[in-house]
Parts: sequence; C-alpha cells; structure tokens
Amino acid sequence: MDAHKDELFVRAGSASTGAYALDIGPERAGWGYSGLRILELAPGGEHSLATGGSEWILLPLQGGCTVHVEDRTLELRGRESVFAGATDFAYLPRDAHAQIASGAGGRFALAGARCERRLPARRGPAPEVPLEQRGSGVTAREIRGFAAADAFDCDRLIAVEVVTPGGNWSSYPPHKHDEHVPGRESELEEIYYFEFAGPDGFGYQRVSPSRPGGADVLAEVRTGDTVLVPDGWHGPSIAAPGHPMYYLNVMAGPGEERAWRISFHPGHTDYAEGYR
Repeated sequence: MDAHKDELFVRAGSASTGAYALDIGPERAGWGYSGLRILELAPGGEHSLATGGSEWILLPLQGGCTVHVEDRTLELRGRESVFAGATDFAYLPRDAHAQIASGAGGRFALAGARCERRLPARRGPAPEVPLEQRGSGVTAREIRGFAAADAFDCDRLIAVEVVTPGGNWSSYPPHKHDEHVPGRESELEEIYYFEFAGPDGFGYQRVSPSRPGGADVLAEVRTGDTVLVPDGWHGPSIAAPGHPMYYLNVMAGPGEERAWRISFHPGHTDYAEGYR
C-alpha cells in the first residue's frame, strides 16, 4: 500500500465527481481493493452504474430507490437518515449494469471492492441486518453488520455501520488489520465515512502508525468527511457531546479468506474485552 499520509483525510466535497459527492476508488486511495462512492439523486433522478471489476453494495443513507440489475428489480425502502435504524440494501455483482432511480430523491452509499467471483444480484432486507451493542459506558455504540464477513455473502467486500452516542468513544481500543497472521489478523484496507446529527456536529478520528512511516492521522471530522486507513492502529473515533456520530466502514483485502480479524494495541488491551 502506498497511500500518502497527507491524502488520508478527505474533506467533504474534495473528492466529488459528477453525480458523486464522494468518489474514492483504489487508484485515488493508492491501494488495491476498497472503494466508496456517495451518490446524490434529486427527486425523480436516475443514475447508471457499470460495476466493472468490482462488487458493490448500494446502501440508502437518506431516501429510497429502485434498482434494475440483471433483469431484476430491487425495491429499497431506505430510511429518513442514517440515525433512523438499519436499512435494506442491494448487492450489485461485478461485470453488470445497474440503473438506480429515486422518486423522492436521496443519498446513497456505494461500497465496493475489486473482486474475482461474480455473485448474484440480490436484496438484503433490513430486518435481517445483525445489530450488536458493543462496549459499555462511554465506549457504548451500535454496530449494524449488514455486510459483515459472517452475515452477508460477498467475494471480498466487508462493510458495517456504527452509530456512537454523543460524547462517547468508538473504534476503541485502537486496533489494526494490516498484515496477514494466520488465524489472528487479516490484511484489510479500510474507509471511514462520517455523518453527524445536527448541522454543527463533529468528532475526532485517530490513526497511528503500527510501523515506521505508517499511517498517521488526527482529524476533526464532520458530515461528509472520510478517513482512509491503509495500515496502522485506528481509533478512537470520538463524538462531540450532544452530537451522535455515524460512520460507514468499507473493507477489503488480498486474503484468500474473507474475514475480519484484528490485533489490539498492546497499550490498551485492558479495554479489549468490551470491544466485541
């Protein structure tokens, strides 16, 4: 991975292209697999997507849509906002064409990963999204594992949502997944995409080096901001009091097994028990 440290914090609006408010692919990130786009559609808007060599999950952030892909029509009811609970979503296979339309308009995440296998297009229902309350006290947060490695079948893509109450810490203790250690740690690139409740919501994201010259980020993050994690200890993610924080994690890597295995920072292992 050769992402430059000064490009790991992506301010909202600085990586927009065409219909996408955010467009980060492997080339932009300087790595091999993970990508994320944020699609904005006006009422009655439509968008054509050629998936190319990547698998994608279309995840409504605000609003609903209809997806036509592989002679199938997938209706996504969506949600009012990312803080309104889990949503249904659509899996779009590589080497496909998808037509996305939204009568009322909305914002939609496209979480992607370069992949080899071509799996069928399908809908993921909101009631089947695993919900987990992780941590306790000031480290409590909700995990929505809609495309966790053990929850939904993809070739390489792993993606989850995290909602952290205002004033709380998440992605804590700091952890990493930047090398392959059989049975102990996966090698995964990761993207954090943030949204906050309220127009003035903000938080902080830390990524610290796990090796000389590794990723090193301390950023004040607001709605629409993104942090790339090519390597290193990531966490904590801290929400300002009174402003619940949402982030979408998108991960993929070169391993033969699609798995999320992490190592905790040795200086913070006393808190690791509450992480899962």
